[in-house]
Amino acid sequence: MTLSDKEKMVAIISNGIAVFILLQERDELPKNTTMYDFVLKVIPEDIKSELNIELVDEVFQYVSSTHSS
Repeated sequence: MTLSDKEKMVAIISNGIAVFILLQERDELPKNTTMYDFVLKVIPEDIKSELNIELVDEVFQYVSSTHSS
């Protein structure tokens, strides 16, 4: 089974959020780097057209709620 571009995007966003949080906890991010800026940098160009801020928010909310329960 091949992943759709949207499924790839969700996986990359989720991974980007996880890496961002780890780097943030280690204080290894440049100052003023937001999660959105970080995620934008890790999205491959060939699927960037699928990216929207609502999707990033939705993935973040889902991941946050599943890890807090």
